[in-house]
Order: sequence, then structure tokens, then C-alpha cells
Amino acid sequence: MSKLTKNQKAVLAKYDKTQVYSLSDACALLKEISYTKFDASIEITTNLGVDPRKANQMIRGVVTLPHGTGKVTRVLVLCTPDKENEAKEAGADYVGLDEYINKIKEGWTDVDVIICTPSVMAKVGQIGRILGPRGLMPNPKTGTVTMEIGNAVKEVKAGKIDFKVDKTGIIHAAIGKVSFTPEQIEANARAFVSAVLKLKPQTLKGTYFQGCTICSTMSPAIKLDPKAFSAE
Repeated sequence: MSKLTKNQKAVLAKYDKTQVYSLSDACALLKEISYTKFDASIEITTNLGVDPRKANQMIRGVVTLPHGTGKVTRVLVLCTPDKENEAKEAGADYVGLDEYINKIKEGWTDVDVIICTPSVMAKVGQIGRILGPRGLMPNPKTGTVTMEIGNAVKEVKAGKIDFKVDKTGIIHAAIGKVSFTPEQIEANARAFVSAVLKLKPQTLKGTYFQGCTICSTMSPAIKLDPKAFSAE
């Protein structure tokens, strides 16, 4: 059995893995038990009582975090020339169409979000097999296929994220950085959980929101009390 490091011992002295914490206590504790030298990401994980194999229980949505994600989001807009200025003025990092489709075919995917207009979806479909596995395929349900290009870019830059339940009924989402204040982390967490709760299938039987944890990169997961979100 490997020996615990000095940092690991310090974490265990402050953290009880068997305890269920309130969200406010967990957000404050999270900063105390995060010891990485870089600004670690914060992730929240929800365990839902759904069967993703059923179409009406496939939970997917978007939420704009009030304090953003804490990271720079690189946005590519694929559009016709008449929409290029709108995209650039909104802050898109890359704007174009055919040249970027060709670059992606050659292996370039150095972006975080791709937004496009409905009129170019036929061309974007040519690279769907590349974008899909990387989570980059534009989708009307997440607001990344739209005529409102400027608004879409601004929302993504401001902290809009999309989330989707995996095959085990779990959703993972990055909601900030350790450098955030406990209040900012809590506000982002509440916004995310509220968005998930609003997507509860009407036909679902049993408990929808079964559990939730929050952690930072390389820190242990802190269990959250599901009842803390019952009023969301």
C-alpha cells in the first residue's frame, strides 16, 4: 500500500468522505482541500434515476453559468459571408466555412465550441464523424445551430455550457475554477443543478435526483445533500 503524501494527509484531516455536506459548506471546503499548483477546474457530477436508452429519459440541456467557467472558450463559427461580420464582432475566434471544413477534414479540431447557421448544415454534416466523438457537432437543441450567430457566440463566451446524461445516468459538468470564491462556485452549482432538475421527465417513476458530488482536479469528491436542491 502506497504511503500518503503530506498534502493527502492534510486533506484527510479536513475532509470526511462519509459525510454529506450542504452546498455552501462543500464549496468552502473544496478550496481548502485543493492543493494543485495550477488553477484546478471544478466539476459537479449528478446521478439521475433515468434510463438513457429511453428517448423520453435522455436528459440534455444548456445553462449559462452566472460566473462563467473560468476558462477561455475558443469558438469557431461556420457560416456564409453575410454572417461573418456579426460573428467576428461578437468575439468568435475563427470565422469561415469551406477553409475550416477542409482543415477539420485534415485533423484540425483546436476549438471548444462550433456554431453554425442552418443553411450550412449540409456541409457541416460532411465532418460529422469527426466532430461527433469530440462533442463538437453543432446541434439546434444546444443553440449552436442558429441564425442568431452574434447572440450564440456571446452566450458561449459568457459561460454557457451544454450537458448530456451518459449511458449510466450520470452527468458531469465543469462549472468553474478553484480561484473562484465559494459564493461564485455555489452560484454556478445551483444554476447547473436547477437546469438539470427542470428537465425531469414527466413520466419518470421513482427518484429523479439521486445524488450529487463536487470536486476539483485531483481532489476527493465531496458528497452533497440532494435535499439542498429540492426547492430549486
